[in-house]
Amino acid sequence: MALAKTKVGILTFGDGRDFLAAPLDPVTSEFTRALRARLERDGFEVVVGKEAICSNEQATGQGRAMSAEGVGCVIFNYAVWAWPQYTRMAAQFCPQPIVMYAGFNPKYPGLVGMLAASGSIDQVGIPFYKTFGDLEDAATYARLRARIVAVAARSRLRGKTFGLFGGRSLGIDTAVTDPALWMRKFGIDVDHVDQMELVRRAEKHVASGERVEAAVKYLEKHVRKIHWTRPDATMRLTPELLRKQLGMYYAALDLCEEFGYDFCGIKGQRELTEHYATADIAEAFLNDPYGPAGEPKNPIVCSTEADMDAALTMQIFHEIARTPVLFADVRHYDGGRGVWDLCNSGEHATYFAARSMDPVANLAKTEFRPEGFYFPAGGASVYHIAAPGRVTLGRLTRSADTNRYRLLLVRGAFQSFGAEEDERIAVGIQDNWPHAFAKLDCTPEAFIDSMHCNHIHGVYGDCAEELRVFCDAAGIEVCELGPAK
Repeated sequence: MALAKTKVGILTFGDGRDFLAAPLDPVTSEFTRALRARLERDGFEVVVGKEAICSNEQATGQGRAMSAEGVGCVIFNYAVWAWPQYTRMAAQFCPQPIVMYAGFNPKYPGLVGMLAASGSIDQVGIPFYKTFGDLEDAATYARLRARIVAVAARSRLRGKTFGLFGGRSLGIDTAVTDPALWMRKFGIDVDHVDQMELVRRAEKHVASGERVEAAVKYLEKHVRKIHWTRPDATMRLTPELLRKQLGMYYAALDLCEEFGYDFCGIKGQRELTEHYATADIAEAFLNDPYGPAGEPKNPIVCSTEADMDAALTMQIFHEIARTPVLFADVRHYDGGRGVWDLCNSGEHATYFAARSMDPVANLAKTEFRPEGFYFPAGGASVYHIAAPGRVTLGRLTRSADTNRYRLLLVRGAFQSFGAEEDERIAVGIQDNWPHAFAKLDCTPEAFIDSMHCNHIHGVYGDCAEELRVFCDAAGIEVCELGPAK
């Protein structure tokens, strides 16, 4: 997987007095170099302004240059006293909020410059975040990094297109969003596609066999077990059905490439699940960092049941974590073990089976099992147990005021009780769907009281601070659940 690096700009601000230009240049240059080196060491692509900004002309010129470079976030850097007007002039051309940084440098009033500049842009309504301290201090850099990641993630959403295959599934109202709201709030367009187009294109892929047959051979070699059934079985998984499912994957992939869909959702129920084949294979591998023939690709967020706010939540998580994102139902709470079973058809990316970017490692822990009685058309469900590890989970929902989004945010860990016990638990709940056994950092009562949706999403690791900053910048309320006090 080769996701593009997050592109970050640096504009360094200086003093407008001519006689100070020469003596201050070494100071501003050194602090700019240090900031650039720290960011590049962390994997960011960095674009630096031509020189320290010491005039309105330089401020507007370099602000426009940052916009032309397509940076997702610009750091306004203060190493010395800087005239606040330059910040205000440059900021109007840069992604917002502005991330302001003053390094630890008591010999020069860089902190003074940042504080004065923050007041200047506050007066005109330009949002910002301020960070002060030594870049080599872990806490200082973590705070700065979270703000960079969150602002860049928000910037990357603008201009994206969501491919909506189908419409509302099974009367799930929380899956449906007004496209105008997305455009107004996030700059995202929504394009509707009938599921018939998935079927039409899938049939063409099955008939040609070029990509589908390669995928079948790869999966037969690397999936731990494919539970084939007879064609007349009540719950069927046949080579013909698997080929249909793989055809839908390549159909969805083609549509995303042809029409520029950055993320998508597939209705599935009831048309596909009752009359063609389930979309589980397509959904899982779209979310994966590789295709069903092991071919590397960037994950394409895909939500089942065409859940739009699920896809939006997942896309935000993906922009921040840059990894595949979980989609699951909140299926059951096991009080004896203290874990929630997060389980939904075959929608979990196989990445979660071993927490690996290597398809072979994940598929070795994955089985294709026949769909159950919910889906009479049949096909494969992508069964596995999510690998253990700390996770951040969340879900965007809307209240009666549909312009008001709220993010439920909770941290926890996926648990494993050993292969045999994990299987036994899964069989007792849903023996053919993937499971993530999640121990949350909150009480069951607090979670139930706050969770106003059946679908939840998340990633490995702790990205709570980045999500808090993202929501603050986007005007989203955060409901964060933590340990009982």
